[in-house]
Amino acid sequence: MKIIIIGLGQTGNLLISSLANESFDVTVIDKDRKTVDAITDKYNVNGVVGSGASRETLMKAGADTADAIVALTHIDEINLLSCMQAKALGTRFAAARILLPDFVREVEDLKKQYNIDYFIKPRQDIAEEIDRNIGMPGYTKLEGFWGNDVQLLSMNILEDSVLNGRTLIDIKQSLKFDFLIISVVRGGKIFIPRGDFAIQSGDSISVALSKKNLEESLLKLGIKKSKAKKIFIIGGSNTCIYLLDVLKNAGDKVTILEQDAIRCRELMARYPDINIVYASGDTLEVLEEEKVSSADAMISLTDNDETNLVASMYGWSCNIPSVITRVDKPEHVKLLHKVNIDITVSPAELSAMKAFRFLLSHEAEDAGKDIGKFYLLADGMGEIIEFKAGEDFKKLNTVFADKSFRLKKDVLVTAILRGSELIIPSGNTDIQKGDRVLITSTRKNHIRSLNEILA
Repeated sequence: MKIIIIGLGQTGNLLISSLANESFDVTVIDKDRKTVDAITDKYNVNGVVGSGASRETLMKAGADTADAIVALTHIDEINLLSCMQAKALGTRFAAARILLPDFVREVEDLKKQYNIDYFIKPRQDIAEEIDRNIGMPGYTKLEGFWGNDVQLLSMNILEDSVLNGRTLIDIKQSLKFDFLIISVVRGGKIFIPRGDFAIQSGDSISVALSKKNLEESLLKLGIKKSKAKKIFIIGGSNTCIYLLDVLKNAGDKVTILEQDAIRCRELMARYPDINIVYASGDTLEVLEEEKVSSADAMISLTDNDETNLVASMYGWSCNIPSVITRVDKPEHVKLLHKVNIDITVSPAELSAMKAFRFLLSHEAEDAGKDIGKFYLLADGMGEIIEFKAGEDFKKLNTVFADKSFRLKKDVLVTAILRGSELIIPSGNTDIQKGDRVLITSTRKNHIRSLNEILA
């Protein structure tokens, strides 16, 4: 598959890193020669220096024969024009990142006008991710990748965890609810665990849960999602606007600290029931002056990673129950996690994930494979893939406990979606024609069809 990527910022770099393990023919475009040279030196990709919106540049990159283009610059108009130009030259599929709220509201019209197949909307997606995690303790994180059916919980195991020191079989029998521990990271290595695997303090695990009974499931795992009656948001960015729209009827429980006076006036006009504070000056002084330490939840959403780091570390030091931090640079995510501030949201990571899934789905489509949703686990060491079960699946209607149903090493059937029913697998479960089957695997297995899960 021949791919063109435009824009080599944080998102472009993360996407190329993910593609490094795939057999794609990748060409990158950026206006900065040093940036292009750095990427082509690091990865096995081709580079073109120039504007992605230029037909001449696109032709140099091979847009007339490309299978897909992904435009990830920080300028929405450039992304739209780049995709439109590439499609006109012959590129088959196009995806564009858009940041401005006006464009996000007009995606259906933009698809038709610019002939774009897919839009990546990081700010809107981040707002929804924050909404899911308000009130969650810092050693956990809820992922909404599976929509209204399966909820993915990331969790660091503490000494007093109900899971510490127990095998998966023991946990399943004693807690008695539908869930599945699908991956464990220990000592920098990923494990796809079977029933006799014992969880230890210090492990980072991923758990598949039914969203229907989420609150009850969290309580059984020893996790209490607190009520956020007083929320402080640092930074009145566009992401903040998306978040306020998601929260709805937040009223006077929300306070926004914003250092730009013009932006404050805009927010006041748009949200008359929300407390907007003009907060200029040193970050720590402002936080202390506004008594942010009394918050139930603090969300740092400025466009500056360093400001968000300072604000979040302050919130952590004050024992604010729920601290959520927007970060763009991967090294900052690692820094926060070292001090146990674990709920981070990254527009760059989310955009790269969405773009990767877009490319993977079209590669699978070309190969006659039916891949649906796709998600990377544990810093890219593992993956969850959704397949549709067809008549060609070799173990159709065979229960998992049958000796002939053998999975490859480091492969796990995570969940099955059968119509409107969610099934967390057990030994008596089988895969039927038409099921949507979620598979967890290490990336080295490179599972790209349902039959490839079998030993």
